[in-house]
Amino acid sequence: MPRMIIRVDAELSPDALTAFPHLVALPQRPQTVLSGDVADQEELQGVISLLVSLGVGVVDVLTVPEPAGLPST
Repeated sequence: MPRMIIRVDAELSPDALTAFPHLVALPQRPQTVLSGDVADQEELQGVISLLVSLGVGVVDVLTVPEPAGLPST
């Protein structure tokens, strides 16, 4: 399960963040950084689609590489 970082161009309200219970939000005015494990490409697309439907622009989507030498889970 890859760890993702998704940066959006808005500060997400607490109500909006309830749509992403598996992601951690870090407000960085005027943006928000969401991070967490995403099961697969389909789940990532669902997160991005929901953000877009909320009127939030996606700035970056990054995959955090696993540390070298550690087995993937």
